[in-house]
Amino acid sequence: MVPPTPGSESDDVTQVVVLAGGDPVLPPLPRALPSPDVVIAADSGLAAADALHLDVDRLVGDLDSVTPADLARARDAGVEVELHPVDKDRTDLAIALDAATELTPAAVTVVGGHGGRLDHLLGGTSLLAAPAYADLSIVALMGDAVLTVIRGSVPLSGRVGELVSLLPIHGPARGIVTQGLQFPLDDEELPAGSSRGISNVLASTSAAVTVTDGALIAVQPGELAPDTDPGAGTR
Repeated sequence: MVPPTPGSESDDVTQVVVLAGGDPVLPPLPRALPSPDVVIAADSGLAAADALHLDVDRLVGDLDSVTPADLARARDAGVEVELHPVDKDRTDLAIALDAATELTPAAVTVVGGHGGRLDHLLGGTSLLAAPAYADLSIVALMGDAVLTVIRGSVPLSGRVGELVSLLPIHGPARGIVTQGLQFPLDDEELPAGSSRGISNVLASTSAAVTVTDGALIAVQPGELAPDTDPGAGTR
């Protein structure tokens, strides 16, 4: 579909998928993708579209990592191309998230952004929970991992025994309450830099985490806890 232009009526946009750069995206993904209303590619994230059988609506960034052939195919397919200068003060992923914000979607799923340069990985992870995107419900699929930004109350799902780490970001997270995790938190605080939330475990296939002040990133690396029965997720 052709995405709504900024400032136009975008109530019909529920799901936006953002394809980020980094290492190649190799199916299967750790979670099934929602059916997107709009797909935005950030620079070399365009290369993931074919592997995921997605039609890109908008390509943004400085396009220094897009092959000429891929760019030509995108233009021929009618993709809206938004070229930014190489000497800019925002990353391509930030530009893509800005484009998603213009559409006021209910949810954004970021695919990719893992591997490659460590500074890009750390910066991209921090970016997901930036205050500028506080109104978005953001989940990122990075390699084998699922990252979920938590403000308010957010559900989590996965295999019984699967690791999940709760990381405070951009300051302390307060009033944390968890349900469905092996090591519960009950109206507690995780200060910035705390390692207390590392390596919690899903006690059921569905869980929930609530934060009353601040933000967390829940990281599910796709691994079972060391003492977990490998067959637990199938029971």
